[in-house]
Amino acid sequence: MHKQRVTVTVDEDLLEAANRAVDEGLALSVSEWVSEAMARRRDRDGRLAVMRRLLEAYEAEHGCISDEEIAEQAQQDRDAAASNQAGFRQTR
Repeated sequence: MHKQRVTVTVDEDLLEAANRAVDEGLALSVSEWVSEAMARRRDRDGRLAVMRRLLEAYEAEHGCISDEEIAEQAQQDRDAAASNQAGFRQTR
């Protein structure tokens, strides 16, 4: 893949983290560390765009999802997670 040199301004703590990653052998260079972060952001933004389109299509067919429905689903998710965690503890 063709690479292009750019100049960016970043927070000092992020640059320190990138340099630390290089020093610890977690990245070959700051450029690689930044490129990987940018690729993850690109991929995340792409997934969010797909989810947004799916949600829009769902709501166009079934109507808007209410705050109550979201709260109910969140509680069901917490209950399921707690149940899974309890089952995990019992198998240890």
